Parts: sequence; C-alpha cells; structure tokens
Amino acid sequence: MVSLYASSKKIYPRAVKGLFSNWRWITVWITQIVFYGLPWFEWNARQAILFDLEARRFFIFGLVLYPQDFIYLTGLLVISALALFLFTAVAGRLWCGYACPQTVYTEIFLWIEKKVEGDRSARMRLDNAPFSALKLGKKWLKHGLWVLFALWTGFTFVGYFTPIRELAALSLAASLGPWQIFWVFFYGFATYGNAGFMREQVCKYMCPYARFQSAMFDKDTMIVTYDEKRGEPRGPRSKKADPKALNLGSCVDCTLCVQVCPTGIDIRNGLQYECIGCGACIDVCDDVMAKVGYPKGLIKYSTQNGIANGWSTAQMVKRGLRPRVLVYTGILMAITTAVMVSLYLRTPLKVDVIRDRGALARMVEQGRIENVFRLQVMNATESPQTYAISVSGLPGIEIASEAEITVLPTEVRSAVLRVQIPPNSSETGSHTIHFDIHSMGDDVAQVSEKAAFLVPR
Repeated sequence: MVSLYASSKKIYPRAVKGLFSNWRWITVWITQIVFYGLPWFEWNARQAILFDLEARRFFIFGLVLYPQDFIYLTGLLVISALALFLFTAVAGRLWCGYACPQTVYTEIFLWIEKKVEGDRSARMRLDNAPFSALKLGKKWLKHGLWVLFALWTGFTFVGYFTPIRELAALSLAASLGPWQIFWVFFYGFATYGNAGFMREQVCKYMCPYARFQSAMFDKDTMIVTYDEKRGEPRGPRSKKADPKALNLGSCVDCTLCVQVCPTGIDIRNGLQYECIGCGACIDVCDDVMAKVGYPKGLIKYSTQNGIANGWSTAQMVKRGLRPRVLVYTGILMAITTAVMVSLYLRTPLKVDVIRDRGALARMVEQGRIENVFRLQVMNATESPQTYAISVSGLPGIEIASEAEITVLPTEVRSAVLRVQIPPNSSETGSHTIHFDIHSMGDDVAQVSEKAAFLVPR
C-alpha cells in the first residue's frame, strides 16, 4: 500500500543575529506599537481610530467617513495592491519577510517559545523526551503565554470597532456582548493557531501570494540568492585548509542556512516559492564566512541576472528601473494623488432629498401649488453646524416652512420642507428644481441637490 499523504514535519528555526534579523525585529516593534497603541490614542475627545459599525461612522483621526464614502476604501485597497505589486517586482517578498502579520506573530510566538523551552536543540530534545513534570510544566507555560497574548490581540482587534476603554470596562465587569465575545475569541484563536501551530504552512499552502508571486518576478527582481559559482562544490574543511587545493567552493556545508529558515527550505537549491525573503540565511551565512575567513555575500540579496553576470549593486539598481516598475510606480502615484486630492476637497456635508409620497402635489391657500420634500442632512464634521436651505428652478418658488436646520456633530437629521410656487406660474408636469444647502458657521460647506417639482393639471 502506498500512502499519498505525508504528515508535515515540525520546523525548529534556529536563533540568528545580524543586520536583517535586527530589521525584522524593528518592523515587529513598529507594527505592534501601532496596532496595540492606536486604539488608546484620543483625538477630539474620542478614540482616534474607530470603525463604529453600529452607528455607521468611521473615525480616522480628524476624518469622519460614512458608508457613502466606500469609494475611499476601494481606493485604499487598490493602492495597497499596487504597492504590493511594485515592491514585489523590485525586491521580492519584502512584505512577507518583514511586515506580514503571519510573519510578525510567528516571530513573537517563537520568541516566547525560545524563552520557555530554549533554543533549537533544546526544543527538539524536549519534544523527543518522555513525558515528565518538567516537560508538562514548560508546555503549559508556553501555551498559557500564547493564549494570553492571543486574547490580548483579539481584544485589541475588537477595540477598533468598539471603543476600547468601554470594551475594557465591560471585560472587567464580565458583561461583554455576544458578538464582542465571539470576535475576541475568534481573532485570538486565529492568532494562536496560525502563529503557534501552522506557522510556515500558512505561507506555503494557504497564502495565495506565494502562488502568484511568480507572475511578478523576473530575472531583475531583487531576491535572496545563493552564489552557486562561488559556493560550489560545497564541503566541510578546516579553517586552515586551502579550498582551491581541495577543489571546494566557499560553502562549508554547515546547513545553518537551512536550520535558520522559518519555512525549512535550502536556499542553495535556488529560488523557491516557499522563500519569504526574510534574510535569516544571509545573516547566518555571513557569520560563518567571517569565522572561516572568507568574504561575506555567499548568500545575499541580488538578482538572477546580477549573479549570472557578476553585476555590481549600481548595475542591478539601474536594471531595476525597467518598464514594469515604472508603470507600477506611475499608476500608484496617480491613484494615490487622486485619492488624497479627493479627500482634501471632500465636502463634510451630505444631503439626500426624498419626496413625500403621501401627497405628490396639492393646492393650498391663494391657489399656490405645494410639494413636500424631506431632506436628510448629514453633518460629517465633529462640531454642531447650522445649515441654511434655499430652493431655485421655477419662477416665484420658495420654501414655506423653516429653512434652517441645526445638526449635531456626526449626526443625520431630517427636515420637512414645504415648497410652493404661485398659481399659473408654470406649465403642468414635472420640473427640475435645486435645493442649495450651505453651512452658516466658519466651516463653509455647500451642497446642491436636484429634485422634481410636480405641477398638477
């Protein structure tokens, strides 16, 4: 019997220090300070970043957005996708190796694991050791810390949708709502499972980016590469031995580049889709080269053309400015500029005109013809606003009711308007009129909305 299923072997990444490891931890600190810190930051006496789904308002520092502003979310997603395409075409999977949440949380969970169970060899011995109180204690401590960190992460995630101070008070009082409990535990469970257990399997089998990245790579993309010409043939030797006399390359076949790889690949086999471009193999290889007295750079960030032709960094950078990169850059800059300009010119006032369907048109005193409209006025600022309303489009048209409305900050309020025209001033049928609404305060905002005025026979 032949089994077509092979269980995944657990990877024990070895600890590594170096330039790229330092950069990876810098991005870990930056991303986590932003993620965990932003919900506690206040702006105008409220949470700076809050996506209030119940009230259908989204606060981003001084910006207040509504469901009608969904186009800006679309623009943000397009900008993110183009930026990912651009960075991938230029320098490979930088996002995966340094800032992807899967990479960041795996790095944090591995750090906890190393502190509790020890480095690579100690963790392997512990997993292979028979059951004991020491083993049980370390495993429980590790998983306990993982669960606490994962729940803190889930709590922070929910804090972007429910005011986090209110959420903290509800948590301490054990009175969270069902949906809040669900999302705290769901996001915490996802963090615990992905970063604690699945780890590289998410990158290798679940993430679609690993599969379609090859469409954005070419031979001028900066990736982690092994200099095969210099390194082969590989083999162990003493530090005092002359590699040329032994017909050996610079690679001492220590396999440390494999041991530090978070996805468990051998970079010496060439470009592989599992490589996330973290640079851990570069750090450990440079350390080995320094110890044996060889030049660094056996494994390095380079391009396939650069390795094949022996190009310098300047030559590879020059080749990097190719049509694909320029097109991505141009489109990205154009869309980013358009979104920023649109946000800057955005009017913090939205008005919807709804006709009163109970009475399409009627004749009132002195034979005047009246239509009734309901205006829904949305104040997108964080201060109360008073708006003046006027109407135009027909001879003698006027508003016979209150033509001012005061709207509280980030509130939607309705105003019922009775609009009249003199008798016999217009032909029968439907006529286009315009409601002009403008703020009367310092923040001048003006909106014009059209509607249909009906003149009966």
